[in-house]
Amino acid sequence: MSEETALARRYRLEIDLSTTGAAVWTLVPGVQEFTPNVEPTDQDSSDYENGGWKGNTRTALQWSVEATVLHRYDPVAGVFNPAHEALKAASKKFGAASKVHVRYYDRDGLPDAHEGYALVTWAPDGGSDEDLETITVTLTGDGELLEIDNPNEAGAQALTKVVSVDRTAA
Repeated sequence: MSEETALARRYRLEIDLSTTGAAVWTLVPGVQEFTPNVEPTDQDSSDYENGGWKGNTRTALQWSVEATVLHRYDPVAGVFNPAHEALKAASKKFGAASKVHVRYYDRDGLPDAHEGYALVTWAPDGGSDEDLETITVTLTGDGELLEIDNPNEAGAQALTKVVSVDRTAA
């Protein structure tokens, strides 16, 4: 079996813009950097029976995503991208309105796909007169980060065919 190195740009981030309950997944465009993270909380569970060795017990998990996005807008309509606007709006709310339903997955269909609810931090990065406007979006998980079937499973099948053709042609 031959192996390739995965590219950092393999992730696709989407936000659910539905207002009726049936998910309407919408691309968050302009992602330049994407960092998913699951951070454990471990507690010291040392006792006398450990013979002087420390013991630890995992008691919680916290997930988050940090993404740097190019701030997109429609110059004809004069409005910012709706996915960006939803993230920005949630970052200024409280309670249920401060949470967004998001998912991210491998755009080539590989088995790496997650979904959950998160609080949003929207932080413009600033810059000089020569820079593009970028925003650091931090999604802080509220509850479990679910592992889901990759919605782009067809991408994995197509990728496998391309790799198979390339490998056999060589």
